[in-house]
Amino acid sequence: MVFAVAQSHPARNCPLRRGRTFMGVRHAASSAFQARGIRENNKIDQRVHAIAADPRSSEALDPRSSEGIHASHERAKANNASINQRLWKERLGHRGTSSVVSREEALGTYQWAPGSGYKGKYALWQTMIREAKRAAEEEPVLASFFHMTVIMHSSLEKSLAFLLANKLSNTTLLGVQVTRLILDAYRDDPGLAEACVADLNAVFDRDPACETYLHGFCFFKGFQAIQVQRIAHWMWKNDRKSLAVALQSRMSEVFDVDIHPGATLGKGLMIDHASGVVIGETAVIGDNVSLLHHVTLGGSGTGTGVRHPTIGNGVLIGAGASVLGPVVLGANSKVGAGSVVVTDLPSHCVAVGVPARVVKRLDDSNVPSKDMDQIYDLVLEYII
Repeated sequence: MVFAVAQSHPARNCPLRRGRTFMGVRHAASSAFQARGIRENNKIDQRVHAIAADPRSSEALDPRSSEGIHASHERAKANNASINQRLWKERLGHRGTSSVVSREEALGTYQWAPGSGYKGKYALWQTMIREAKRAAEEEPVLASFFHMTVIMHSSLEKSLAFLLANKLSNTTLLGVQVTRLILDAYRDDPGLAEACVADLNAVFDRDPACETYLHGFCFFKGFQAIQVQRIAHWMWKNDRKSLAVALQSRMSEVFDVDIHPGATLGKGLMIDHASGVVIGETAVIGDNVSLLHHVTLGGSGTGTGVRHPTIGNGVLIGAGASVLGPVVLGANSKVGAGSVVVTDLPSHCVAVGVPARVVKRLDDSNVPSKDMDQIYDLVLEYII
């Protein structure tokens, strides 16, 4: 109802105005693009103020006015997001120039595909059953755990639902409820199980410490945290945001990994060790990406729209590195440990430092996330 809009504070309900302090729109009004957003925002303000002044007017009671204001708000949100990204680029010195690499290019090349030795869902599950039976015989102390977590279940999805529910449950979030929610997600979206299989293959292939698929599945918290986020993301997309955020909170408490349910994760993702990893709401991570512990994919400012990084396919980000703002990391690039990235990076490059600078160009055949080499390309020639 329009009357409900009129009762609320018009300045707070205007998307563009809400982010105006951060974006500095008043100081950048010389830009025609920004000025157009301001003019549209002012029109919304005038209409809302008019309705607030006389809630019984013909415009206030006309349903079409409500629809018009809603559409104007949506346009203002889009303008707000675009201005936020435009100003970010300008502040980083990219005024008048295009980005180093586009989001479409970073995510559109070197996409996920099963490689040699890849185990599909059925083959992976059968392998895990054999590994669990052998482990139960070799280590009687863990026999009941392996039987209850893996051997007694009929599918990978049911086993994972049982495992994650036992990790996440507490006095108010019951294990039976969590199990049912996870199974509902897997039934509704088969892509969740496909991504899980790709992630587990990635852990086994890239981490020498992962001796069996069973170990990665049962004991590697990076893999488990990713699967929780995928479930939370499904809930987020289905407008169950309170429950999605509740799972995020439990994931942070249990795994020391904080990934917003709004973030988009590609297939074949590995987070090694995983402690202290933070990934923000509008972050996008491509396929075959590897992250180390204490990596931050953070946003900047309070504006709406895309404010977190886009990580291209095949990227490796070293331990303790931070990537801040709506920047794009090109496909198959590498970020050294402890670096701080605040600008776009081209594809097939190595960047290190604070702020990060490109120090080397990689061969097109090099996929940093798969070889996991964090030293060779980062060490320059020194004379001692």
